[in-house]
Amino acid sequence: MPNMKVVDMAGKEVGEIALSEKVFAREVNEAVLHTAVRAYLMNQRQGTQSTLTRSEVSGGGKKPWKQKGTGHARQGSTRSPQWTHGGIALGPKPRSYRVSLTKGQKRAALFSALSSKVAGNEMVVIDAITATEYKTKAMVDMLGAVGAAKKALIVLPEVNEYVIKSCANIEGVKTTQWNTINVYDILNCDTLIVAKDAVAKIEEVYAR
Repeated sequence: MPNMKVVDMAGKEVGEIALSEKVFAREVNEAVLHTAVRAYLMNQRQGTQSTLTRSEVSGGGKKPWKQKGTGHARQGSTRSPQWTHGGIALGPKPRSYRVSLTKGQKRAALFSALSSKVAGNEMVVIDAITATEYKTKAMVDMLGAVGAAKKALIVLPEVNEYVIKSCANIEGVKTTQWNTINVYDILNCDTLIVAKDAVAKIEEVYAR
């Protein structure tokens, strides 16, 4: 069972926490991570792109010239795909890009992502991440005190508007809650900052 030191918002060590091996010390499965990240990115697509086929382009109802005797190749419409301003052949149409993962894949990917951060010393556990006013400087000072890299993900045990809005204007910093955390955000950050209570809630759900 891996142990990790717990610090306060000033970066001072205040204790130690034993992390669940099932969640934070798994062998990293790169294949399932790739699948999860691909699914996340595909599911962000709106799929609203659309082109006009020859039947949808305005005009082209009149035959451009008679069938025979002109020396030209026969044409029935100026909106055929080979014409300028003609319709698009085999162009994209609105569709769903949604990719689904099984429950096992989702969990395996989450465990692998968290374990990779622990193994790479890219995870910090803070005793409590709190704020009682909207103050960006307080969050900047906290990030500096715990040695966070430029891209950081802060995981909270519950919604705290003061913390969320105080971090909103810090470039490269994102906040989320323990129950909305996703594999892409974990892998995309350089430092994963997790509140101690958030760790407890993650383990309560996933370490059973």
